[in-house]
Amino acid sequence: MNRISLDVKKNFSDRSFHLKTQLPSKGITAIFGRSGAGKTTLINLVSGLVTPDSGMIKVADRVLFDSTLKLDVPIESRQVGYVFQDARLFPHMTVRRNLRYGVMGGNPAYFNEIVGLLAIGDLLNRYPSSLSGGEKQRVAIGRALLSKPQILLMDEPLASLDISRKRELMPFLEKLSHSIDIPILYVTHSLNEILRLAQHLVVIEDGRVVESDTIENVWSSSIMQSWQSFSDRSSLFKGEILEQNNYYGLTKVALTEQHYLWVQHTEGVIGEHVRLRVRASDVSIALERPNKTSIRNILSCTVNAIHLGGKGTSRQSVEVILSLTNQQRLIATVTQWAIDDLALEVGQRVYAQIKGVSVSQKDVAIEPQI
Repeated sequence: MNRISLDVKKNFSDRSFHLKTQLPSKGITAIFGRSGAGKTTLINLVSGLVTPDSGMIKVADRVLFDSTLKLDVPIESRQVGYVFQDARLFPHMTVRRNLRYGVMGGNPAYFNEIVGLLAIGDLLNRYPSSLSGGEKQRVAIGRALLSKPQILLMDEPLASLDISRKRELMPFLEKLSHSIDIPILYVTHSLNEILRLAQHLVVIEDGRVVESDTIENVWSSSIMQSWQSFSDRSSLFKGEILEQNNYYGLTKVALTEQHYLWVQHTEGVIGEHVRLRVRASDVSIALERPNKTSIRNILSCTVNAIHLGGKGTSRQSVEVILSLTNQQRLIATVTQWAIDDLALEVGQRVYAQIKGVSVSQKDVAIEPQI
């Protein structure tokens, strides 16, 4: 599979960057980190807005920059679409003219496809001054896509919008990774946007890539734990739909060959993949498999680690890492009293009871309680 390869260095007067990673050729890759870490610098290097001091940038089979070969493809020839925080539409042009600006040749079918995807058909004869913030960003995304880029770069496209406009735009962003067959690099500082949109996650700290992998793997890393409050820790899983129980309105989702969860009914066909999120506070631990309980999801697992957490007002919290397989982990947050009472220790076989699972699938996001 062709991938995006990045290994470049760039020095500024006040800081230096060495950004090295490989990214998937499809779907949304979220670029995450603190302000000034290098998120926007990374996509600006790919776009050509910033020129590296040395290194190489390759998108699929095209080399965009190679200092050894003295190759630096001009911005206008890189086939890159860029969506900024603000829409940057031409105020004197209608939406239709904004969309067609810079597009070489005419392709009515593709134009109509993008207009339909972003639901902006009713806006074509309006001017930017009459559009909401969310509508402007949809037009900006459409303009970038109509240039038929090889890669789409998005620099915090929701940052300048209020909550209602973010909710308006989010479903359209969710559709992009399933409807557009190009990679999307999405800069954000929002964990919620990452969870809803991204398949791959890059974490940047002090000008260096410190994590780059599937979102499920990076989410469970120690790097990401520092971004989540102890009370809001969670585990992410990529599951596969096994069964639809229409009588009870439930969907059966496989985590591994031996583990599955029942979740509130979500649209999808057998074999389709969905993302599951389990909050640590929704996981309890039992030494024996409960027989009489209202909780439907009970998983056999092994205690992998026990970490003392923050102190509450009346009791301590402890984070217990449970292994489903060698690669998959489930986090539970329990009290120190529970640890002592159950005499939990690393390597012990236990049962995890899960009372809540969040499911995200394409442009569907629900919060079932099972």
